[in-house]
Amino acid sequence: MGLFGFIKRRLFSKKHDFISILSKQAEYLESTTTSLLGMFDSTDKDAWFRIEQKIKSCEVLGDALLTEFHEQLAGRWIFPVDRMDLQAVAMAMDDCLDVIKDTAKAVLIYHPDQIAPQLGELAQLAKSQSEAVQKMIPLLTDIKDNLADIRLQCDRVTELEHAADDGYEEYIGYIFQNVEDVRELIKYKNLAEMLENTTDAYKKISDNVRKLLVNFFSK
Repeated sequence: MGLFGFIKRRLFSKKHDFISILSKQAEYLESTTTSLLGMFDSTDKDAWFRIEQKIKSCEVLGDALLTEFHEQLAGRWIFPVDRMDLQAVAMAMDDCLDVIKDTAKAVLIYHPDQIAPQLGELAQLAKSQSEAVQKMIPLLTDIKDNLADIRLQCDRVTELEHAADDGYEEYIGYIFQNVEDVRELIKYKNLAEMLENTTDAYKKISDNVRKLLVNFFSK
């Protein structure tokens, strides 16, 4: 290992400030997605409100974390990975939090007559993605040693997103064939789209991690 590579490795291993922040973002994602799943497992409108408020508060904390992350980036001059790649991962996680918050708010706005099991299944797929991301992010502290495990979690996120695409399409076909109330049909369709967007947002996180890996090994 050259001197410059040695210095980069020492600085990176000394204090993983930004990885700690990314890991905290991942914790918020897992917590909010678990709460979102709770919304789609319940028909209690009072519970919906409490859950939405919890998700909203967590999203505000996520915004503060992103600001702290940018401050950490500005204070460093040597990075073992591309600065923009790190920022892309952080921004993707913050965007995912926003999508989760918007989905929770939509439940309150639409007040659907019922929550179909298919919507809960889509929320469960997002929950499983959140668990994969939470496992994936801390592994970035040592990319070379953890490469296989990082890729495994990225693959897991992608597989779940594909399953969500299939589930979404099946559900849309189901409601158009079986729901006669047009207002309720629109509600169900929009909620399904937002849940599918949530799984897409998780895939965007893993896609940015994959890009980080490619750039790391191309240097």
